[in-house]
Amino acid sequence: MINVDRNDPEGTIARIVAAHSNVGRWGEDDVLGTVNFVDDAMRADAAGLIRRGVTFSLSQSFDMDGPQKGWRRRTNPVHTMLDTGTDAALGNQGFPHGIGGADDVIAMPLQCSTQWDGLGHIFDHGMAWNGRKAEEVVTSDGDLVTGIQHMADRLAGRGVLLDVARHLAGPGGELEDGFAITAEHLTATAEAQGASVGRGDFVLVRTGRLARAKREGWGEYAGGPSAGLSLTTAEWLHGTEIAAIATDTWGFEVRPNEFDVPAFQPLHQVVIPHLGLTIGEMWDLEALADDCAADGRYEFFLAAPPLPITGAVGSPVNPLAFK
Repeated sequence: MINVDRNDPEGTIARIVAAHSNVGRWGEDDVLGTVNFVDDAMRADAAGLIRRGVTFSLSQSFDMDGPQKGWRRRTNPVHTMLDTGTDAALGNQGFPHGIGGADDVIAMPLQCSTQWDGLGHIFDHGMAWNGRKAEEVVTSDGDLVTGIQHMADRLAGRGVLLDVARHLAGPGGELEDGFAITAEHLTATAEAQGASVGRGDFVLVRTGRLARAKREGWGEYAGGPSAGLSLTTAEWLHGTEIAAIATDTWGFEVRPNEFDVPAFQPLHQVVIPHLGLTIGEMWDLEALADDCAADGRYEFFLAAPPLPITGAVGSPVNPLAFK
């Protein structure tokens, strides 16, 4: 049982890490972390969950009307046209026999909208995933060891939605800002849904925070108060042996964090460098949640490959849930 000393984040984190760690579990050269828990046979079984052929995109839009406010130079995507229909109509593209075209470019932080946190994203006291020195893993050339490209063909398998907001607050439910989701909440939600969570699963947790942002405007969605996972769920995240987890929130874990003294994203500090857990954030789970509630099936085939950007510590993603 994890006890949080609200006046000692560093000591609390250290105790959790000492009790719950996957460092060395898959050898000193590992670059996948908990994604090792899902194998080809599991993916083949998960494909059998596709019965109706219905597909849900779990991605927010990638455009200027996004949640980012510039914190740590995170901006919303800037989309620029290089060639347009106007260029074609004016005949200034230089192509023969009347052919014309349009091209565009986008500039954006890789974690400005729906995304995965890679294993090189967070460190603990200068150490990266699997006990490596942070300065030897991520340099100005990128993540030289655990770059997101290693996940390009791995992030697919059995998905399970845990609609904690609906379980606790009813249909269309939204958890209050600062609500800490515990392991007990996760377990009770799964039981109420008739769902199971176990090795190799991709778990999606709905808090309802994105639904409120859609209705009321972004406000403090990016970096502000939010429901999210409690630091105490580290034990559950370790023990269930899930492959990855994603939420509909900006920061995955509860905000403000669970301390009375300055603290910042302590659950990240535990699960990425010590569990090797890949985390998804800002996923849009609304349509999927409605469908799961309607048909009573909270499991599906999930395909959520990152862009294989060499050396990146995160990636935009358009996750697809197939039912």
